Amino acid sequence: MSFRDAVENFYERLVIDAIEATRKPEDTPDYLADVMCVALNRLPPRYYRHTVDMMFYLADEELKGMRDKSLSAVKNARDFVREHQRE
Repeated sequence: MSFRDAVENFYERLVIDAIEATRKPEDTPDYLADVMCVALNRLPPRYYRHTVDMMFYLADEELKGMRDKSLSAVKNARDFVREHQRE
């Protein structure tokens, strides 16, 4: 394993969860990938090496806030991508 593979952004998982929670039948993989990129670009990075460490040191209120921010970022990203789709 490379050191590059040892670091992850915690918001990636939260954004994926938010996308899955708001997924619609007409959503294409390309559309969802664009939504994910836009949402992640609007959130601060939160890097970690081990998921267990992140979950252990993260307060419940902080995690709830991060989930709420992720859901809001995904909703806004959906609107942005829909309004700026190439035809």
